[in-house]
Amino acid sequence: MFNGLSMHLGNLPRLSRAKTRSISPENFTGEKGGGGMAADGTGAHAARGLGRGWKVSPSVVIKAGETFELANIAGSGAIQHIWMTPTGRWRFSILRIYWDGNENPSVECPVGDFFAYPTEIKGAEFHGIASLPICVNPYSGFNCYWEMPFRKRCRMTMENIAEEDMTLYYQIDYTLTDVSDDAAYFHAQFRRVNPLPYMTDYTILDGVRGEGHYVGTHLLWGVNNSGWWGEGEVKFFLDGDGAYPTICGTGTEDYFCGSYNFDDQRGAYRAFSSPYTGMHLASKADGFYNASQRFAMYRWHVMDPVRFEENIKVTVQALGWCSRGYLPLQDDISSVAYWYQRLPFEKFPALPGRDYLEII
Repeated sequence: MFNGLSMHLGNLPRLSRAKTRSISPENFTGEKGGGGMAADGTGAHAARGLGRGWKVSPSVVIKAGETFELANIAGSGAIQHIWMTPTGRWRFSILRIYWDGNENPSVECPVGDFFAYPTEIKGAEFHGIASLPICVNPYSGFNCYWEMPFRKRCRMTMENIAEEDMTLYYQIDYTLTDVSDDAAYFHAQFRRVNPLPYMTDYTILDGVRGEGHYVGTHLLWGVNNSGWWGEGEVKFFLDGDGAYPTICGTGTEDYFCGSYNFDDQRGAYRAFSSPYTGMHLASKADGFYNASQRFAMYRWHVMDPVRFEENIKVTVQALGWCSRGYLPLQDDISSVAYWYQRLPFEKFPALPGRDYLEII
């Protein structure tokens, strides 16, 4: 039954009693008729004597070491779109989202990683992301279209763990409406291992209990060897699987729906972005301080969600190539896993500290 949450081309003509609201620095609470009323803010100097309604408060400044509450929405409904553009080091800005009064976040990620654009990687051209649930537009226009239902409350924060203040422009578009019983809660979890121990699989997600479905993977892969690095298989262990998974892919670039090393057959990596898959960042070593390469990839399981009833674990092998065949690698890998599940959920592993988060 249509409840005013999801909209797509097929049902856009259908009317709904859902209420559309939006939170931004011009309307911190999303109150009806409450936008553009600020008398002071980061744009006051530019507005001069123009007065209220003339872009007086387009952004917020989050001081070093502080956490800013982006949204605190009471009632039932769904987040439908998030836009933001943060200054500073994106690995040092931590986005968290809490559902229905839970004290532990269901989303906890450095802001760039959440939008599958982890950092301004040296030597990488801006290619952007043109996918359905996430798009990144020049230069740092981060957009998220993952639908995020809630039944009692949504709370969203940004923590600045840097030593410098940051400026954040943002807008959170949402609806207030009834939520159907079969709607699950959105989750996103960040992880990083640097370097990966020899002959050890990298864990993208583990510790999930309950019913849900897995909807996306973002990987940032830093190679510590020369040569090809993407022979490793992505594996999904579902509902009590033991040593062997239910789903086993054929290679890293295959999982991200590319082929043959993402090579354009002219001896170069070819970045790409499509509605559900992409390898959108490929840094270039300069032979000096920027000595290694990094690759950012995403795959969204929008049309092929991986469903689980009891638990799920997702891993990827770090496997390269040498003269004798496969070569286990000890690379720098970080990831964001995206999934929906019912509450309650297991508390996430502790987020790494600032030095371990930093991309060098």
